[in-house]
This record gives sequence, structure tokens and C-alpha cells, in this order.
Amino acid sequence: MSDTVLKETVEMEGVTQALNAGAVERLSFGEPEWLRERREHAWAAYEQTPMPTTRLEEWRYTDLRKVLKLDELHRSESDTAPGDPSSWPARLSEALEQDREASGHIVLIDGHVVHTDIDPALAEQGVILDSLHNALNLYPEVVQKHLGSIVPAEDGKFEALNMALWTDGIFVHVPSNVRLDVPIRVTRWMSEAGAAYLSRVLIVADPHSQVSYVDEVVSDDFDVHTFKSSAVELVAGDGAIVQYVNVQRAGRGVFVHSAQRTLAQRDARIDTLNVGLGASVHRVDLNAKLLGPGANSDMLGLYFGDGDQHFDFNTSQDHTEPNTGSDLLYKGALDGDSRAVFRGIIRVFPDAQRTDAYQTNRNLLLSPGARADSLPNLEIEADDVKCSHGATIGELDAEAKFYLMSRGLDQVQAERLVVLGFLSEVLSKLPLGGVIEKVTGVIEEKLAQHG
Repeated sequence: MSDTVLKETVEMEGVTQALNAGAVERLSFGEPEWLRERREHAWAAYEQTPMPTTRLEEWRYTDLRKVLKLDELHRSESDTAPGDPSSWPARLSEALEQDREASGHIVLIDGHVVHTDIDPALAEQGVILDSLHNALNLYPEVVQKHLGSIVPAEDGKFEALNMALWTDGIFVHVPSNVRLDVPIRVTRWMSEAGAAYLSRVLIVADPHSQVSYVDEVVSDDFDVHTFKSSAVELVAGDGAIVQYVNVQRAGRGVFVHSAQRTLAQRDARIDTLNVGLGASVHRVDLNAKLLGPGANSDMLGLYFGDGDQHFDFNTSQDHTEPNTGSDLLYKGALDGDSRAVFRGIIRVFPDAQRTDAYQTNRNLLLSPGARADSLPNLEIEADDVKCSHGATIGELDAEAKFYLMSRGLDQVQAERLVVLGFLSEVLSKLPLGGVIEKVTGVIEEKLAQHG
């Protein structure tokens, strides 16, 4: 190959893997026409939407100029990934080994689904667990109805980019009256520095069904900015129950953004738990819509920061119909120079009488350099409601620590128990097997480094 041809080939590959309109065209190849149109629409929205700045209230405490440069990122260069478990990275295998029983598993490596399995008895009942790419052709009606309509491109810069350039994702469909007694477990591994990983999750629970879903991301540390973007769309039909858990254990150097939207119909329940432990920056945009009488949602969050980690949680609880309820509890501990931002709003629409909604954010500061900002809000347009919000920011309880030390524990042991006790309230509200042990183990490792 001549030098000229080689140079042109390298340049073309660079264009292909960049975050640009050419990538939209490449990803659309072989996909349904409706999806190509949605990708193109999303790319247009992305180009027209300015990058969020600290002038916007929702981004006031996270300066993207310092932590993310989208024009320097490239899409993962891996088109395929090893399907042989013996060749998987050790940390990925370790994460899988720590999981307890499951209704099914999905493993993603560098943005591609490399393994899927599901309990045969559930498959016989019509439960679907598959990659989103497979679902496009196998289950087109359900996917076309929901994909991109719950997290639309118009929601923001990152939401538009995700809809335009997602490479793979996960599709879960549970038929009416089918109940999954143990969770579906998803494990993701990222290995490519400087890459942008964009994926989607679509979970549709038909009336009176039940499903639990645990999604974990793991990676080593990176020496350049790496971007992990996910869009999560959860739909619960009348009387359905959905539990969604995200455990974020990415390495340093990663910017994690998760846009999550939940739709709960009449008498449905959608509970979410976001756990932030890894990454350099972790941003969650979560909106829960209570769309039918009797709908409920518990919104839980837990985070532990050290070093210069930065967590930013932006939540909203939308009550549009009467007799709905939501309860948000986000708790975090911060060490070193880490920082957490919580911004939440409860919105009660005029017809949503007898709404029962709460919002609580509590932070525990373990070092002088740690900082937390909490901004809970209410926006109520109905007059027969029970709504409240609150926030606390404090240091380790000296009396509790002294009491434990007086019983024979050293300072490290005492602080460990106080912190774990503070955070355990969140985990106890959604005690899915394996999650508590993983989260507790990471927190203990961080506490062991606490000075």
C-alpha cells in the first residue's frame, strides 16, 4: 500500500470513529428506516443544542469545560469483543463471580453485548432479554413504540448525542402477569481510553408483571478523559413492579452520564437505586413520572467519594394524576477533596390531588476538603397534598464514634461502623442479593484509605 493510500485510509478511519454525522450514517446501515430517521433527528438536535455551562441552574456546580471535551473523544474502535469468558478481563470475571442467582445475564465489553442468557422457564413464558440491536428486528413493534420517546433527543445535549450514536443496548420485555423472582444482572466492562461509550436500556413491564434489574459498570483507571453515556427508559404498565439498580464502579478518568426516565401507570411501582462509587465525574439526570392513580416510586441514591471525585444528581418527581406517591432518599459520604451536588424537585400538577411525595438528601463529610451542595425544591399546583423536602450536611458523629471506641474498637473500626450505618438505610430499602455486599466492600476499601 502506498503512503498516500495509507494516509487516506487512516484519515477515513478517524472520521468513521469520530463523533460526527458520518458516524450516524455508519451506525444506521442495515437498521430500520424509522431508526435512521430518529438518529438523524437526534444528531440535528445535538448540533443545535449548546454544551451546558455553569450559567444554567441544572449545571451550576459542574463545569464541563474542565472535565469533558467531546471533540477529543472517539467511538470505541472495537466492532467485536471476545465471547469466550476465559479471555475476559480479571476484574470483569470477578464482578460476575460476586453476583448471586439471576433470572438472566448480559455482559457487555467495550459497548458490545458478548453474552446473553435467560432462565429457560422464563423464556417459555415470553420474557425477552436481548441486545437492543437484536430486538430491532425481532421485536420491532415494542421497540419502535418506546425507543427514544421516553428519553428524547430534545431533553439535552447528552441525550441527543446518545440517541444519535448509541452502538448497542439492552432490551427487556416482561409479559402481563409474569413475575421474575430474582434479578436480571448486567455487567459492563470498558477498556479503551479516550473513547465514548453510548448505550441504551429499554425495559417494558406489561400490566401486573414484575422485574428487577441490576446494571453494573466496571473499568480500570484511564489517563485521558473517557465518556460513558447511557439512556435508560423504564415503562411499567398498570399494576406492574419494576426495580432498577445501577452500580457505578468505573475507574478514574471516566465521565459517567446517565439519563433515566420512568413511566408508572395506574397502580404501578417503579423503584430506582443509583450507586456512585467510581469514575472521576458521575452525573445522573433522573425523572420519575407518576401517570396513573395509585402509581408509586421510591428513588434511592448512595454515593461515596474520595480524592477529587465529583457526583452530581439531578432528580425530578412529576405527579400528574391524583393519589400517587413518591419518596426520594439520597445519602452520601465524602472524603478527601470530593464533592457532591444534589438538585431535586417535586412537581405536583393541578389535577394531582392527594399526592404523597417526599425528598431527602443527607451528606456526611469525612474530611475538611470535602463539600456537598443540596438544593431540594417543591413546585405544587394542587391544594390537597402531603409534600416535604429536607437536606442535611454534617460531619462524623463524635459521640457515636466515642461510644464505639469506649467499647474496644479502634478509631478506624469505629468510623467504619458509623459510615456504614449511615449509608445502610438506603441499601436496606432495596436489598437485592449481591448488591449490598459489592457496595459495602468498595466502601470498606475507601474507608481503609481514610486518613
